[in-house]
Amino acid sequence: MTDVQHVERLARQIESVRSEIGKIIIGQRDVVDLLLVSLFAQGHCLLVGVPGLAKTLLIRTLAQTLDLKFSRIQFTPDLMPADITGTEVIEDDRSTGQKLFRFVKGPIFSNIVLADEINRTPPKTQAALLEAMQEHRVTAGGTTYTLSEPFFVLATQNPIEQEGTYPLPEAQLDRFMFNLRLDYPDFAEEVNVVRTTTVGAAPELSHIMNSEEIVAAQELVRRVPVADNVIEYAVKLVRSTRPGSDAADIVKKFISYGAGPRASQYLILGAKSRAALAGRYTPSIEDVNAVATSVLRHRIVTNFTAEAEGVTTDVVVKTLLG
Repeated sequence: MTDVQHVERLARQIESVRSEIGKIIIGQRDVVDLLLVSLFAQGHCLLVGVPGLAKTLLIRTLAQTLDLKFSRIQFTPDLMPADITGTEVIEDDRSTGQKLFRFVKGPIFSNIVLADEINRTPPKTQAALLEAMQEHRVTAGGTTYTLSEPFFVLATQNPIEQEGTYPLPEAQLDRFMFNLRLDYPDFAEEVNVVRTTTVGAAPELSHIMNSEEIVAAQELVRRVPVADNVIEYAVKLVRSTRPGSDAADIVKKFISYGAGPRASQYLILGAKSRAALAGRYTPSIEDVNAVATSVLRHRIVTNFTAEAEGVTTDVVVKTLLG
């Protein structure tokens, strides 16, 4: 099959994935789409939303539909790095009578890892997870263990509960491709949620893809060609977030630091993935705009003036796109 045929086949599979997820998850279509874009672009996601918006259920449903191994780590103040990556235990070798170290793998050794309330654990433990995200491997006792592909981390943060939390520094936030905001469902969706979740068992889900197909699709996304004008547009958009003499007034007034080059890379990767999942063979500027807010909102640092006037990074990005 040619790459064009592979793209067409991928678009059909993704439509089936969406319909399977829709059996369990009501609404949240934009969030589901961006999660899939991130997965096939080999990025990681940070989900921000108040409790009870089905963040965990959404990730579990995604893993089930894609036939991937799923693990959930509840982050707490006493969680240690070894609780994530794994630890070495001493065992007796019955044949020789000697004591040996054996590595017991932690929950990070899954395809989809949900790091629940990542801001509830100290920086040392956060760093262990973020290192695995970046390197796709874990080192313990001098031995390096490679994580199985695809490897996709989704971290959640509760925006309203700030007591006893350790906010992620900007440099660590930059490791996440997307920052996704989950909003409350509208009235009709909430009625539907209550109706469907207070009756019998949940519907059975079909496995649409497997890990080998997903890895092949991730490689396909990397091969999607991009026109020079789209790349130049993405770079100009990122550069427009940086304060300077030629910056827009809103940036000069409200921004301390703009987005770095990694934002440009993720804009193009996100645009490629979004185009391929829709069955298109090359991304457009519209694809860049569609992922721009999720890519940029956690990479722009606002100043005290913005905080005083209630100007968020979303407002800045929307103005720049306009």
